[in-house]
Amino acid sequence: MFAKNEGGLDRALRIIVGLALLAGFFMNTGATYGWLYLIGIVPLATGLLGSCPLYSILGINTCPMKK
Repeated sequence: MFAKNEGGLDRALRIIVGLALLAGFFMNTGATYGWLYLIGIVPLATGLLGSCPLYSILGINTCPMKK
């Protein structure tokens, strides 16, 4: 599918941040701009997949695997 371009620490931080933002969405249901917490889907998805499209565009690779 996509080439892995995220290292272990990068993936873990993305998953944690994504889950925290989604938790904020469910905890602040009455907030005016509470829907902005749904942006947490992006880091969660990229962390789970291990591939970031923006990293691919910019040529960044934090994955320790050899090419």
